[in-house]
Amino acid sequence: MLLICLIAWIGLRFFNKKNLLNEPITKETSDTATTQAASILAQNPRQGTPSSTAPMRQTNSRKSIKKYFVIARTPLISLSLAAMPVVLALFFREMHGSSEFIPNEYTHSSRIKLTLQEEQLVPPPPLPPEAFTDAISEQPRLNRADRDWNKLDAAFVQTVLRVMARLEARGYPMTLLEGYRSPERQDALAGQGTLVTKAKGGQSKHQYGLAVDLAPIRNGKVVISERDPWAMSAYLALGEEATAAGLTWGGNWSFKDYGHIERSGSLKQLLARQQ
Repeated sequence: MLLICLIAWIGLRFFNKKNLLNEPITKETSDTATTQAASILAQNPRQGTPSSTAPMRQTNSRKSIKKYFVIARTPLISLSLAAMPVVLALFFREMHGSSEFIPNEYTHSSRIKLTLQEEQLVPPPPLPPEAFTDAISEQPRLNRADRDWNKLDAAFVQTVLRVMARLEARGYPMTLLEGYRSPERQDALAGQGTLVTKAKGGQSKHQYGLAVDLAPIRNGKVVISERDPWAMSAYLALGEEATAAGLTWGGNWSFKDYGHIERSGSLKQLLARQQ
């Protein structure tokens, strides 16, 4: 495209310059110049022929200035015409884009940008310890769970909070059961006899603030039992809303983790984007 524009510009410049510099002298111009020269010669015969050409030189000088002005104007016009398709293409590029051809990293960046432009949600206040009594009795490991929202990825927190808001509107209020998880705690959970997790320290998105475990609240108590029909309905609703928000739900795994949601994508890719 640039090569074509350059060739067109050179051609226009050469063509115009050639025409302007080789402009034919008409009979009317010749007669006018001859008459002027004869008149000057009659007034001052001693001066001779050279002085008779002064008016002609002035006329030719004005014409030369006009010619060079036109020649100088030609590149500007050519460059403007060459730049016009580029400007139009950049202006209308958004109208012809297809989401099928947008790389995943650009889609991810657009989602973060949209999240930042939306109203920033504030995490709910922590529940009192007695709210977790039944849950801890069912799963003692939760007694040492970290529920600090500040240790999680900020953009991911906003997505989780919006999911929780939609669930509460559906009648399923949720609370953070566990967020950040240290590598040591991850190794301890992976080494338990009961399969809580298969990921070891550094292999889980919990270590990077990109995963959370949520649980529904009923009558001020955290309910984690999957045998409870209402709690199971809440977990299924969590899966629907999390998937709609572009997150991964643990209920879709072969090893079911119904309260778990995390940022989609491989851990390696997510860490590369953060850097």
